[in-house]
Amino acid sequence: MLITMQAIVIANNQEEREFLSYVLRHSGLSVARTAAVKLVLNSLHAHPVDLILFAPDNVAALVAEAQAIREFSQAPLLVLVDPVTEDIHCTILDAGVDLVLVRPLSPRILSRYVKVFLHRAGSVPLSILAPIEIEGLSLDPSTRTVTLPNGHHQHLTPLEFRLLYILMTNPEQVIPAEVIVERVWGYNAEGNRELVRGLVRRLRRKIESDTASSHYIHTHPGIGYRFSVSNQLSL
Repeated sequence: MLITMQAIVIANNQEEREFLSYVLRHSGLSVARTAAVKLVLNSLHAHPVDLILFAPDNVAALVAEAQAIREFSQAPLLVLVDPVTEDIHCTILDAGVDLVLVRPLSPRILSRYVKVFLHRAGSVPLSILAPIEIEGLSLDPSTRTVTLPNGHHQHLTPLEFRLLYILMTNPEQVIPAEVIVERVWGYNAEGNRELVRGLVRRLRRKIESDTASSHYIHTHPGIGYRFSVSNQLSL
């Protein structure tokens, strides 16, 4: 079965909305369109998407609207604006936007950026991944949120999510570091064990109550990592 990744275009200007939708469809996505952020906030949680392209008329309310989107979705968020100052550009990124694009925008450039973000997100759309729960630890792919046994929620970065998803969908299996690099970062590479160790360390800080004696993520020195609820090999 062919799986189509889902995108949403938010643009008040109808011509721009149609143009952006056309480009995304030709990039292989299924596209929904709307004129305003407030019209889709509630649906983003119930119907998650894999990419959001937001093209506001002006930047006056952009930061607040980007933050509102982030309350409901952790999908890659691309924003298209008129030329802005460096300070405003940084403020937009600080609000949770992944990429700021500037008008006028080449369709070829937009298409390339879309492919880059979707490749980094993985080959399987987040919108069709089912939640996983093991021993009280629950992972929600639609929001990239992990819920701990004590009920506390932690939002994960895309890399942290992909690592935890790979480990939780292969419980009790040792995943070699090289495989993790390929599945998480999206390329084949050797000698990147320190890269993996750093990511594992950051993820442990978010999900382990005691990072010195890991309950979920266990290290197999020189080999890789294993998700388990036992306390063996938790170096």
